Amino acid sequence: MIYDVVIPTAGRDSLGRLMNSLEAGVGPRPQRVIVVRDRMGRGPAWARNVGWRQATADWVTFLDDDIVLPTGWPARLADDLNDLGAQVAGSQGQIRVPLPPDLRPTDWERNVRGLEDAHWATADMAYRRTALAAVGGFDERFKRAYREDADIGLRLTEAGFEIRRGARHIVHPVRSADRAVSLRLQAGNADDALMRAVHGRGWRARAGAPRGRLPGHALTMAAGLAAAGALAAGRPRVATMGASAWAATTAQFAWRRIAPGPRTPHEILTMAWTSVLMPPVAVLHRIRGELRARRTCGFAGLPAAVLLDRDGTLVEDVPYNGDPEAVRPMTGARRAVERLRAAAVPLAVVSNQSGIGRGLVSAEEVRAVNARIEELLGPLGPWIVCPHSPKDRCDCRKPAPGLILRASRELGVNPAHCIVIGDIGADMGAARAAGAAGVLVPTARTRAEEVAAAPAVAPDLPSAVDRILGAEASA
Repeated sequence: MIYDVVIPTAGRDSLGRLMNSLEAGVGPRPQRVIVVRDRMGRGPAWARNVGWRQATADWVTFLDDDIVLPTGWPARLADDLNDLGAQVAGSQGQIRVPLPPDLRPTDWERNVRGLEDAHWATADMAYRRTALAAVGGFDERFKRAYREDADIGLRLTEAGFEIRRGARHIVHPVRSADRAVSLRLQAGNADDALMRAVHGRGWRARAGAPRGRLPGHALTMAAGLAAAGALAAGRPRVATMGASAWAATTAQFAWRRIAPGPRTPHEILTMAWTSVLMPPVAVLHRIRGELRARRTCGFAGLPAAVLLDRDGTLVEDVPYNGDPEAVRPMTGARRAVERLRAAAVPLAVVSNQSGIGRGLVSAEEVRAVNARIEELLGPLGPWIVCPHSPKDRCDCRKPAPGLILRASRELGVNPAHCIVIGDIGADMGAARAAGAAGVLVPTARTRAEEVAAAPAVAPDLPSAVDRILGAEASA
């Protein structure tokens, strides 16, 4: 069995411990171990995308940098992956969180122990590389190590794949944390807003995610605001009622955190003051997340730009075409782009042209074909082309985001305000990786799982443009 290992890291000391345990493992060795250092705060989703796009094995196993592998982990991984059918996209390892046997766990330790029941946790998750490519990889809008694993799990299962839990396990020690860690974790409420925007209201049930405490936090914050507002308005009785409700819900929440713990003075004090601050912090993060999700999921009014795939979207797909005379526009393509130009929407073409890298067509021939397309369809803005073959492992070949980001820079727009129109999952994956919206226009070569995973689907290019301009008309 051939597999690659990808480890995203922020440079924690625990990385060395993981590497030592991987080296000491008994069983099939990984073909490659790819460590991706996130130096710019782009997040683990970005780091994992960089890693798996550099991988070459059929299976890519993601490991967190703060875990430890038992000696027999490689052998058990091989057992888990052997003979899995093509419909199985992933295999999740079991997570064991060691806690002191003679002490009640602290609030932070209980939080980490929750990983043992988490669905699709990437602390140890093996995915087929082809399945990752089919859905475009991890969504890089998730900047923290939170919900990016649930998001890709949902997209894979909604595309018709299966994810199974294996028999192997890893050990996840509880690293030290300061007293304010529970407050920082509330930033995850912003990611929950993005999950709802991307996957709809029922995403928690489908992802096996607990309901969370946000409704209770919102109630507590509302009671506190009502008390403050009534006091300012000179209504002491209403203020007293609001303050009583705030105090009761806060005390109840604090006790729920204190009761199962060690109940040391340090723990009780920490739970008390963080329980007072947690409701407003959680609610404010959720509001921030909702506002951000509205900017990055869909659009109100015209988009900043529309980025168009070439083959299969603007013109019929002629593999490795270097002949301008073989260009045939897709039905309705000229009228569709004319409507976008009439609405003053900036355009660009973003196209994989691996034939150049494969030596099957020259860059000059590709430019001649592109010129012929503009003769037939009119000006289409800058042409952003990836000339590399898949083996080059570049960062511009879709589903990598390079073409989308470069087109956005040349047009002077934010990629989060752009829409990518294409005919395969790689186009949608590039849009997702760059933070842009996407509309899939399927053709005969589009796979069913790519259609199922697409954020939006239109039957043809004119319908996709109708969708875009219709959003402006209803804004």
